[in-house]
Amino acid sequence: MFTGIIQAIGKVREPEALGDGVRLTIEAPDLGLETVKVGESIAVNGACMTVVEVEGDTFQIEVSAESLSKTTGLDTWGEVNLEKALRVGDRLDGHIVSGHVDGVGQVEVMEPKAESWHLVVRAPIKLSPYLAYKGSITVNGVSLTINDVQDTPAGTRISINLIPHTVEVTTLKHLKPQDWVNLEVDTIARYVERMMSVRNDEGLF
Repeated sequence: MFTGIIQAIGKVREPEALGDGVRLTIEAPDLGLETVKVGESIAVNGACMTVVEVEGDTFQIEVSAESLSKTTGLDTWGEVNLEKALRVGDRLDGHIVSGHVDGVGQVEVMEPKAESWHLVVRAPIKLSPYLAYKGSITVNGVSLTINDVQDTPAGTRISINLIPHTVEVTTLKHLKPQDWVNLEVDTIARYVERMMSVRNDEGLF
């Protein structure tokens, strides 16, 4: 489990082919890898990945073809948001994040607005039931609050206000229109939708 509070920005070296997937070496001098062991989980741009090797300021992960098909940005060079898995007793400063990407959204707007930034992402229609005003969403691993929701035939447009600190300490600063991002909906919203659908369809409650 994670919180969506980014702990460091890592840099992906050249991906290596691994069957239908890839093996990534990620430089992360600010993540505190001295406490990370092989087999532990790290969220990379919001996707939970297993560490297969740690050496100095770098660690390696293996990304399967299935993971590549459900995410974006895990097979190329560039910066990635990183978060180590929660430990019992850690503070939950963001929201409950599983690291399982629910869908890929597309950036429509990323522009300065007063002292902050205005981000608009179009999410897949399948995620629409889980997106709500003032609800939580994870974008490339970052815990964010939705300020506006607009349903359209092409998907749901969510508007988000990014404070300067969030932009500074994450890779969201690099986003531009047409970019793709990893999205994870709020876990609580997922369970509420399931309970309501069972109640309505089966009459069990």
